[in-house]
Amino acid sequence: MPHTANAKKAHRKSLKIRLANRSKRSALRTLIKKFRTSLADAEVAFAEKELLFRLVTKRLDQSAAKNLIHRNKAARDKSRLASQLAAAKSS
Repeated sequence: MPHTANAKKAHRKSLKIRLANRSKRSALRTLIKKFRTSLADAEVAFAEKELLFRLVTKRLDQSAAKNLIHRNKAARDKSRLASQLAAAKSS
């Protein structure tokens, strides 16, 4: 446990930031899952799938810029999602 006042404040801040980061990361994962389920659903129009893909890639880039996730993970996820979108388009 922290002893100095500065260390106590830093600990409080880290807990708040941790909760905010968990929430943002969870929202990002939910958005990715929503995109993947739209790919599997045949009733969803392809234009809507593309719109959702653009939103997901934007959020991935923003998350990487804020160091919420690693930039290589963001690039890897975007690449995989793009290939899934292309496969959905061809079928």
